Amino acid sequence: MNIKGFSSNMYGWTERWKMDGKKPHWEELFRACAEAGLDAVEIDADTEKLKLARSFGLAVSASYVGLPLHIPFNNLDVEKTVLPFAERLAVTEGSDLLINADPISWKNVVPKAEDHFKQQGENLSRISELVAPMGLEVCLHNHAADNHNAKGDLRSVIQYADQSVGLCVDSGWAHVSGCNPIEWVNAYTERVYAFHLRNQYGNVPSEDLLEGDIDIASLLDSAGAAQYNGWLALELWHPRSTQPVRTMTEDVERSLDFLRRILSQS
Repeated sequence: MNIKGFSSNMYGWTERWKMDGKKPHWEELFRACAEAGLDAVEIDADTEKLKLARSFGLAVSASYVGLPLHIPFNNLDVEKTVLPFAERLAVTEGSDLLINADPISWKNVVPKAEDHFKQQGENLSRISELVAPMGLEVCLHNHAADNHNAKGDLRSVIQYADQSVGLCVDSGWAHVSGCNPIEWVNAYTERVYAFHLRNQYGNVPSEDLLEGDIDIASLLDSAGAAQYNGWLALELWHPRSTQPVRTMTEDVERSLDFLRRILSQS
C-alpha cells in the first residue's frame, strides 16, 4: 500500500492533555505529534496553527467540519460553516475535507428518517461540487454510535451522493455502532478516501491500535487490496474508561510502529 503518510486528528490529544491536568497549547501538542513520528495533523489550518505545525515538520492532511447535514442545504450556510475551512485547507495542499453528519440531538439517540439520509447525500454532493475546484475531496466521517444512524449515514454516500463523495472510515465508531469497518472497506473500495483508526473493547476505546476487538491488520489488508493511497490517520481517544497507563505520545508511537510493521509485511 502506497500511502501519503501517517496523520492524526487532534481531539484525542487535547482531551488527553485536559485529563492529565494540562492546558492543551498547540505548540506543545504539535511537538508531541512530531516526537511520536507523525507526518501530518488534521486541523483547521488558520495561519497561526499552520505556521506552528510546519515548524515541527508536520503537514496538514485534512480538516474536519461537523454539520447538521439532514437539514435543507440553504440552511447550512456553507459560505460561513464550510468554505472558509476548505479555503484554508486548500492553501496547505491538504486533500481531505472530512464532514461529520451531526445527529438530530447530541443528548439522546434520535433515529433519522430516510429522507434525512437522502438530504445528507444531496448536501454532500453540493459541497463536493463547491470545493472540487480547490483540489479537495469530500468524505463523510461516520460518527453515529447506534446501528440505525450509522447504516443510514453510510447510505447517504453510497446511495444518495454523487460519486465524487467518499467515506472516511472511522474504525472505532463503526465498531461501537455494531458495524464492521472491514466489511465497509471490502464492499465500497472505490469510495474509501480516508481513515480514522482506533481500536475498541466494546464501547470503550482501547489505549492504542495493538489491543482491542478490531483486527487492524485485516483492515489494512483490505485497504491494500482496495489500492488505498491516502493518509492513515489515527483517532486515539483516552476517556477515563480507557484507564490509560502510557502517555498519548507513547501510544501514538506504539501504534505507528505497529502500522509500519503491518505495511512492511504486505
